[in-house]
Amino acid sequence: MELRKKILSWIGISVWIGLLVLPFVGIRQAALITTAILLGGLLWSAAVRLSGSAGMSSRFRTKTAEMNRRLMPWRSFRPTARHRFSLFVLLGAVVLLGPLGMNNYGVDVLTLAGIYIVLALGLNIVVGMAGLLDLGYVSFYAIGAYTYALLSTQLGVSFWIALPLGGLTAAAFGIVLGVITLRLRGDYLAIVTLGFIQIVHLVLNNWDRVTNGPNGILNIGRPALGPFVFSQPIHFYYLILTIAGLTILAVNRLSRSRIGRAWIAIREDEVAAQAMGVDTTRLKILAFALGAFWAGLAGVFFAGKFAFVSPESFTFFESVIVLSMVVLGGMGSIPGVVLGALIVVILPEVLREFASYRMLIFGAALVLMMIFRPQGLIGNPRRRVELRPEDDVATTSGRPAV
Repeated sequence: MELRKKILSWIGISVWIGLLVLPFVGIRQAALITTAILLGGLLWSAAVRLSGSAGMSSRFRTKTAEMNRRLMPWRSFRPTARHRFSLFVLLGAVVLLGPLGMNNYGVDVLTLAGIYIVLALGLNIVVGMAGLLDLGYVSFYAIGAYTYALLSTQLGVSFWIALPLGGLTAAAFGIVLGVITLRLRGDYLAIVTLGFIQIVHLVLNNWDRVTNGPNGILNIGRPALGPFVFSQPIHFYYLILTIAGLTILAVNRLSRSRIGRAWIAIREDEVAAQAMGVDTTRLKILAFALGAFWAGLAGVFFAGKFAFVSPESFTFFESVIVLSMVVLGGMGSIPGVVLGALIVVILPEVLREFASYRMLIFGAALVLMMIFRPQGLIGNPRRRVELRPEDDVATTSGRPAV
């Protein structure tokens, strides 16, 4: 029965990929691709089944393991603290010095990737840690951008003062959305958040007296430190690099705190978490607020960099892109989310010569990821949360544990 399911699964996958490439390569090439994928999948399943069979001789298993160690020595490699520090120094040098030898286009792409890293890390709090599907996340991005646009053009507020104000304004709307969706889960929560982004988009498009409607807001002030004004792409790169670094540190600390463990408990089983004394109401609202805060910061940076905002920059498709980054990298994994953001932003630029196929490749990659590695590139399979003796659930929940 299990073998039959695997065969049917590989047939479905190969036929599906063949239908995807059919309009581009023709019937003959599509049939060849379908046959190659099907045969490769069947051979792989047979090899896996043979290697795990009970009748396999111990001598053959020993030789196979020894061959694997010789051909793939990195599988048995366990990095030490010294290796991690060396890798950290190397990555830091590449991130800090690499853009100095690039042209403005490459620096702009990396800056855009930094914006999406901040957005994806904020959404990771809501989706990856707390398990709340938010399809309207980009609405907080828009709120932060328009907050700075209005403060700059109407009141002359500087970028550095507007940066926390934009984050706090977005967090306030996040609290409102969290209160509205307290009793909703799953698909119903997703539908309400989808409605929220549509409301925000309609308000930005139609409130001409404040937002200038579809024409957007021009002449937004750029960041400045005394007489020095941020004007070159490299200036904005190092600014978003600083913001992204602070975001990674903050989200990492949150994930390792009592609040982070409580969010994971809610994600795994909200009823059980509530029975153990976790204040699910307060923590869900907190997840929405903190996720919205980082989106607001990214929105302020976006407005400061481009000196222009319009409703067309904050559509539902942007929410889908950010959610794809979180899913692709691994929900709940900070390195995974960063890697997912870099792949989704940089890879389409690398494949710009194949502009007609980019979305096809992207969609196929996401589907295959969900089939073969649903936990993401660097995500870990979900596991139960164990309360440790030093965890004070009453402190996290606000009431005694049951």
